[in-house]
Amino acid sequence: MDIDAFVAAHRPVWDRLDYLVKNRSSLNGAEVDELVELYQRVATHLSIVRSSAKDPMVVGRLSALVARARSAVTGAHTPAWRELARFFTVSFPVVAYRARWWWLGSSLAFLVVGVVMGTWVAVNPDVQASIASPDTITQLVDHDFADYYSEHPAASFASQVWINNAWVSAQMIIYSVVMGLPIPYALYANAENVAVSAGLMASRGKLDIFFGLILPHGLLELTAVFLAAAVGMRLGWTVIDPGPRRRVEALAEQGRAVMSVALGLVAVLFVSGLIEAFVTPSGLPTWARVSIGVLAEAVFLTYVIVFGRRALRRNETGDIERAPDVAPTA
Repeated sequence: MDIDAFVAAHRPVWDRLDYLVKNRSSLNGAEVDELVELYQRVATHLSIVRSSAKDPMVVGRLSALVARARSAVTGAHTPAWRELARFFTVSFPVVAYRARWWWLGSSLAFLVVGVVMGTWVAVNPDVQASIASPDTITQLVDHDFADYYSEHPAASFASQVWINNAWVSAQMIIYSVVMGLPIPYALYANAENVAVSAGLMASRGKLDIFFGLILPHGLLELTAVFLAAAVGMRLGWTVIDPGPRRRVEALAEQGRAVMSVALGLVAVLFVSGLIEAFVTPSGLPTWARVSIGVLAEAVFLTYVIVFGRRALRRNETGDIERAPDVAPTA
């Protein structure tokens, strides 16, 4: 085989493939198809040169070109550490930050219902009587409420709390498949449970004990639940108002982004579970235990605001990179 004639005949194809590989991030659908076709063609050229001409310079050039084209066509593997770093610095915080108004609304609604209902329980003996007998209330206020946090070994209690809270948050997100309609009721049910306990404790002058045991872990725990509710309702609202994109595209993007929150809350609730198991029942002064809870809450909110706002300024959505429904096609 005349290697010079072969090179002259096929150099335009090789140069075109080299151009497409170098500019693969900005290719349209037709150019992506052309890239795949030329990659296969040049791989055949490399095989011919290796078996017939065996020119080391041509073989070397084509080998490097085919290797780069293969990486462009099949996709280079992203290191696990980079994916993990992107998740915690972009995906999770930006989805949480973009849902901040839904998040704030969920929090305020919960607090309003909790305060109103808790006050109603605290000042109405008839309501208390309808909840439980005086002896049962006394047992709850004087023993059961505090004993709940120390009656089990800390490690197993932390695991139990983590799984339970993760399930509650997961339910909020799962409800998004029905447009998030059950989420307000789920929030109400949780607010009712907290309010009844607070009201009963307040009726016996034990509200300080209630907050001393709830606040260390409850701040971060409830914030996580409110965030799950927020992204679930926001995903449901996308069905009604998809914005400038087609409804199916908006739902796909938002759905994948919501999964970032589901995974991120596993870590957040793990921290909350550790606080509930090791800090809440500890012998530390109440101010110290509450301070730990406030610090954990402040760190989490600062993390979401700083990283979420930064990612939002770069027009990040929290969606996966190179999402399949937005990949270029002919």
